[in-house]
Amino acid sequence: MLKPRIIVPQRFIHQQAIIRGEEFGVLCWNTQKLTQTLKFQVALARILHQFPSLFLLLQEAKLTLNSDWKLPHWSYAVAPNMQTSRSVYGVLTASQIAFTDVQTRLTSKREGIFATHKSYMLSYHPLPNEQSLLVVNVHAINFVSANYFLREMELLRAELNHHNGPLIVAGDFNVWNRQRRLHLLRFCRSVGLRQAYMTDDHHIKTYRTHPLDFIFYRDLVLKEATAINTTTVSDHNPIYARFAV
Repeated sequence: MLKPRIIVPQRFIHQQAIIRGEEFGVLCWNTQKLTQTLKFQVALARILHQFPSLFLLLQEAKLTLNSDWKLPHWSYAVAPNMQTSRSVYGVLTASQIAFTDVQTRLTSKREGIFATHKSYMLSYHPLPNEQSLLVVNVHAINFVSANYFLREMELLRAELNHHNGPLIVAGDFNVWNRQRRLHLLRFCRSVGLRQAYMTDDHHIKTYRTHPLDFIFYRDLVLKEATAINTTTVSDHNPIYARFAV
């Protein structure tokens, strides 16, 4: 596996903003690098039919170079953390509204086992009052000490402190012990984030009873949130939240 190049796969085909008062869904899923398999595509189409979404936040997404993604009606951008001669891997944010800016980040620390970085993405989407919704798609660093995990969360917090509008932070946070979970909770408090508590939360991927996947939000109205059972596709289940601006 190679450190990804600066070139970032992306396609932007939408220009509209989120409508004031509109409800919109956010689907978050660690896809275990299965995004281009038929099984994943069939499952995703079924889930989106049941849980209509304006945003898809995928972790461990895989895209083959020189080949378009399988959902032609979505705008998207990828923040790769690994790249081979044929594919890129990382977090993928897709939406059916406009992107006004995309910023991709690699963790400063490499993971201990595979010597690879993790990636996350900040994407900005227009609102009618000249504000923007900031969506942060996170796959948090793993296989390092809790102190390194804390350092990466502090770097993200420093970036989010500059944003005054609505905010969604979601993904696989790899908080598999109490110390990491406390670091995450303190990070959320420091930027005013609330947790979207899921119905059917027993479907959320856990390690040693600690949930790994979360959706957090600020300055939005949460309408519903649930974890979706699709264990035949990935080792993580998707989680879903519906908000109003």
